[in-house]
Amino acid sequence: MQLTATLSVEQLLLLIAGLLGLCVLASKVSSTLGVPALVLFLVVGMLAGAEGLGGIQFSDVRIAQATGVIALIFILFSGGLDTSWRAVRPVLKEGIALATVGVLITALCVGLFAVAVMGFSLLEGMLLGAIISSTDAAAVFSVMRMRASRLPAKLESLSELESGSNDPMAVFLTVALISLVTAPERGVLSVIPAFFTQAALGVVFGLAAGYAGVRVMNRIRLQADGLYVIITIALVLFSYSVTALVGGSGFLAVYLCGIVMGNQDFIHKRSLTRFHDGLAWLMQIAMFLTLGLLVSPSQLWPLAGLATLGSAFLILIARPVAVFLSLFWAKLSLRELILLSWLGLRGAAPIILATFPLVAGIERADVMFDFVFFVVLGSVLIQGVTIAPVARWLGLSIPELKRLPPTIQIVEGSNARPVDIHIGPDSPVVGAQIVDLHLPEGALIVLIARRGMHLVPTGSTVIEAGDTLTLVASKEDLEKARRKLTSERRRVSPG
Repeated sequence: MQLTATLSVEQLLLLIAGLLGLCVLASKVSSTLGVPALVLFLVVGMLAGAEGLGGIQFSDVRIAQATGVIALIFILFSGGLDTSWRAVRPVLKEGIALATVGVLITALCVGLFAVAVMGFSLLEGMLLGAIISSTDAAAVFSVMRMRASRLPAKLESLSELESGSNDPMAVFLTVALISLVTAPERGVLSVIPAFFTQAALGVVFGLAAGYAGVRVMNRIRLQADGLYVIITIALVLFSYSVTALVGGSGFLAVYLCGIVMGNQDFIHKRSLTRFHDGLAWLMQIAMFLTLGLLVSPSQLWPLAGLATLGSAFLILIARPVAVFLSLFWAKLSLRELILLSWLGLRGAAPIILATFPLVAGIERADVMFDFVFFVVLGSVLIQGVTIAPVARWLGLSIPELKRLPPTIQIVEGSNARPVDIHIGPDSPVVGAQIVDLHLPEGALIVLIARRGMHLVPTGSTVIEAGDTLTLVASKEDLEKARRKLTSERRRVSPG
């Protein structure tokens, strides 16, 4: 079957429905296999492509690039919307270092590899390194959840911040190096002012869009609730496009806009957050399907040996060097640095960036795209499958009980909100009855997750280490209750 103008609307819709359905099933299979879903999304796209069972002819690089950019915009916004400023603030300096210096060191290492092993020129090698320099932590967390374990909060927050903020740096390096490859007379120093300009404008426009978005959402009065969804979509597109048009980093602006909005209160916040989470999944599926359709498996095999070597170099040398050099000053143990190095999964961004040289018509751009595609697959398969065992080997894996789907929802506009609080072994409430906790009047424990079950507590229920409490509290009493439940026991020194 060919994707041509002769395809009727009904056939096209049926095709889209079938591909989306297969991707949803693939995500279910991925949880069983312990493989990140994005790998199976790519496989579905490749199977539907010209050399697969579907036989769909697709080779428009510009459409693939546009699809990837649009998808990445909404994925970044959703990631920012779900990012807790309280969680990332303690690791802000480390996250920025990984997202800037770490990306630059990774690009340099991979670039030198491409020069020495693949015969690229220095600028071409650096371009390849820039394309593959950003990470994707979303796959990390999905794998950890599949294995019923998670990472220490500091490492999770650091990986989340890095993955959300390093894409703008990778995009800047890629675009700057493409301009140097196509116009060698321009000096390297000419792109440095552009970097600071893009970063500064991205920060200013992103923060402004976030604060303006919250004010608009809370002040506008719309009779149809569905129109609030349209406002957020318009805000995402507006913040990206305006920032990019004035010469700033639109990706950074969108991510910061999401963080600002996610850490403030606005009308229909919970329902809109769920909507954008679903939209981000749809964007991921559309992006990986498109990229999978663009790939010809027959062109990948000749690069298999070289790409396997490149994957090993990236995982075992480039990423650890980048982590250790950019965080040598941070208060992180050797085990934490090793695990951070292993968390450097490549994801959507490198494959999208690999379309940029194709659109620009750079020599050997097809080799770059196929190489990046293969390396990303290798990174996700090798690191994605082994994250949980490596974390356990390093003693940095925290067991997490599988929980039932959440059953508590609060009416929109209510002053109360549900929050899950994990009770560690050092919590002062371990062994205490709920009636003896003396929580604020506006706070109520309504559910306890314990050993894979949900319990409805009473006043006599005893709190155990490892419990996850679902607390419903007013905004005023939430922090008081959280501190009482999570502060460590006081230890009395002898004598």
